[in-house]
Amino acid sequence: MKAANFDSLTYANRLKAAGMDGDLAEVQASAMTEVIQDHFHNLSTKQEVQQLSLDLRKEIQLQGQDLRKEMQLLGQDLRKDMQLLRLEVEKDMQLLEQRMVIKLGSLMVLAIGVVATVVKLV
Repeated sequence: MKAANFDSLTYANRLKAAGMDGDLAEVQASAMTEVIQDHFHNLSTKQEVQQLSLDLRKEIQLQGQDLRKEMQLLGQDLRKDMQLLRLEVEKDMQLLEQRMVIKLGSLMVLAIGVVATVVKLV
């Protein structure tokens, strides 16, 4: 990282030219220099920001690949679950069909018995 480029003399002269007292302008320039030097190490260079951007893009790409793999696995699991559910529903429908046939057969026997009884009575 390159050093902070702050010209305190030019800064103090500008303050003086703007009407500030000379001693106050020098104190202001000195304080500004200290602040800049103390906090300059927290600044990032353009290269650091670009590198961070590249790193983040790579991380996002890796996360996207992982997410796609997870979604594929979940899709496969979902298809298996749906297949099992379809088989269960088909089995339940067959049992229901058998029960309905038995009940309808019983009703038919009962109806024939009623008709036969009515015929004998008439």
